[in-house]
Amino acid sequence: MVKAFSRRTVLVTGAGVTAGLALPGVAHASRTASTGFTLNAETLDGGEQITSLTVETARIGPIDPASLTTGTFSVHARATSPIDTGGQDIGYDLDRPVTAGRLDRHGDIVLELSHAEGQTGGNTLGYLDGKARNVRLDLVYTIKQNAPIRLRHGQLITLTGFTQGRLTNPEADAFTYHTSRSGMKYRLYSPASRHGRRPLIVWLHGGGEGASLPDDYYDNETTLRANRGALGFATRQAQSIFDGAYVVVPQSTSAWMDDGPRFAPLIHEIIRDVIRTRPVDPGRVLVAGCSNGGYMSLKMTTVYPRTFAASVPICGVVTARKPGGPPLIPDAELTAISTPTWLVASRDDDTVDPQANTVHAHELIPRSTVTLYDHVSWNGHQFPGHWSWIYVARNDPSTGGTHVWQWMARQHR
Repeated sequence: MVKAFSRRTVLVTGAGVTAGLALPGVAHASRTASTGFTLNAETLDGGEQITSLTVETARIGPIDPASLTTGTFSVHARATSPIDTGGQDIGYDLDRPVTAGRLDRHGDIVLELSHAEGQTGGNTLGYLDGKARNVRLDLVYTIKQNAPIRLRHGQLITLTGFTQGRLTNPEADAFTYHTSRSGMKYRLYSPASRHGRRPLIVWLHGGGEGASLPDDYYDNETTLRANRGALGFATRQAQSIFDGAYVVVPQSTSAWMDDGPRFAPLIHEIIRDVIRTRPVDPGRVLVAGCSNGGYMSLKMTTVYPRTFAASVPICGVVTARKPGGPPLIPDAELTAISTPTWLVASRDDDTVDPQANTVHAHELIPRSTVTLYDHVSWNGHQFPGHWSWIYVARNDPSTGGTHVWQWMARQHR
């Protein structure tokens, strides 16, 4: 058994396979080999998890799938924070149950791992309470082979070493990396080639997905891995509804609510750059965001009243951050919003008071629409009431038979 490198190290040095293939003499009925493996991740509603490992075995020869059982390999995972946690333990060190072993179309072995919403031990992010930030954990996965695997012609194979490679998440990986001239990082999804100019959806993340500059931590990753807010708009269903849309995801250097007026022009610069360099319809720029990003979605429509065709603020904040302080968005600014607005929240949100924020904003924004849920529940799992962005990521809010994505797609400035 060979200990794997951390993901962070592998990304820097490369994921090279330890390729030593030892072939005993012809008289022996078995042989040994070393190989590499990748971490396969999916962003669930509750955050990204490692759901399987792909062991690079295609080069060894055609494997008999009947020789693969849940006990053929065992998997151990260790996760640590990349920055100082102030004593908080956000990592883990445990065995990951293997629920299935199979071959993919390339002939590589795929080890399916137990995972589910709310299940610990597979998460790739950790939340630091003292910093109110999600950070991407350094992951070290170790594979141990417990029984030989068999090639189709009968030869037995023992894999003596496993080298950890890169982490793959096809949905997140589809977003390219960029940095604006002002230094704000962002990710960009580009639709499949279509004729004509396409809409642009701006997704503004929540407070936990901003950078932590005092820790030199600005990763441009957590915005796509903490939840499905941005990813939802890049799904096949959404892209069909929008007839192909660009999705841009700026990452704050702290939290949007720390200084919305300062962040607004930085976001607007990114929007202008995307419009300038891509075939975007400037009359179909749409903004949506959750929590901190819900506030920032509203703020953008007050600062740039002629930029956006529609706005979808989710569990956003408009009231004062501290008792007795000024409101983040004054009533006069809410009343002056002319952008078509659809607000979303859950009544059991105990992080941001929906009545004082979402309902209050709806009552003041002319011709706005609001969807209020009693709870946040999806596929049988109940989430915290603050997480109402899950519904927008699934195109669930509707009014008069029209769902929120279809409504957004119809808006033109």
